[in-house]
Amino acid sequence: MTDPVLNLAKRIKSIADTGLLYNTNDYDRERYTELLEISHELTSHLIGQPIEVIKDFYAPNKDYPTPKVDVRGLLLNEKGEILLAREMADGKWTLPGGWADIGFSPAEVIEKEFREETGLQVKATRLLAVFDKRCHPHPAQAFYVYKFALLVELNGPLNFQKGFDILDTGFFPIDQLPELSKDRILQSQIELLYKKAADPGSAAYFD
Repeated sequence: MTDPVLNLAKRIKSIADTGLLYNTNDYDRERYTELLEISHELTSHLIGQPIEVIKDFYAPNKDYPTPKVDVRGLLLNEKGEILLAREMADGKWTLPGGWADIGFSPAEVIEKEFREETGLQVKATRLLAVFDKRCHPHPAQAFYVYKFALLVELNGPLNFQKGFDILDTGFFPIDQLPELSKDRILQSQIELLYKKAADPGSAAYFD
């Protein structure tokens, strides 16, 4: 029974790290710092190592750098149109999705992102592609990023409830895509994913 609890400790740490990165006041910073300490204490108890060892392991300057992971989902309607979400951050459109969360599989991440961004219940059915952003003409970014693209199907009613950071949602034909948020997705990538989705026997693309 240790693994599920350890996974929860990692999720608490992830929430604390994110809060410390984006907090805007001393009250929040104090709360997220406390959460971080709790995650360290939990991990220390669960794996039987001193808390100093845990903190040293998680120290950013000693942690082995790895790519960040972005997960996106392709949902098609009965007309073969593509569901896109309009981001508040730049007012442009993208496939629903976002950064992978610790403690969630890629399928769980995209299903959660769809719920949060569009209000739709979906089920991930197939991996379509793994993109290395470096290999595609995205705008420059400080992070090194891998992008997972999964095919999803509707698993409930088509009732949209857009998330707090989403301006709008809608289905678009492949040949009439709106202005895309190029940091998140490119037209060439959507076209590739669309072709992969149309061929159930097609192997996943990877860079």
